[in-house]
Amino acid sequence: MITRVVKLTFHPENVLDFLTEFEAVKLKVVHFPGCRKMKLLAHAEPGVYFTISTWENEEALEAYRYSDTFISLWGTIKPMFSARAEAWTLTSVFEGTNEKS
Repeated sequence: MITRVVKLTFHPENVLDFLTEFEAVKLKVVHFPGCRKMKLLAHAEPGVYFTISTWENEEALEAYRYSDTFISLWGTIKPMFSARAEAWTLTSVFEGTNEKS
């Protein structure tokens, strides 16, 4: 399993357009072969968002990155950025929880 973290920074006037586009494609991403889960997080700083997705392996992530879904999404949102996107691919070293069932 790998985790992909992507930081996206948008011009303030583009945030609603980004959120609308994300809403339209989020289930396509989650149901893409090899994707286990995905979430979108908003930073306290306006216009800064993070996607965190979990993939079965690097090959599944790469297949997504070359898919029509990703290419279309990225082509739509990239012009909305106010800073270059940053991305990290991580492997888990420890994962704990204290959640009550």
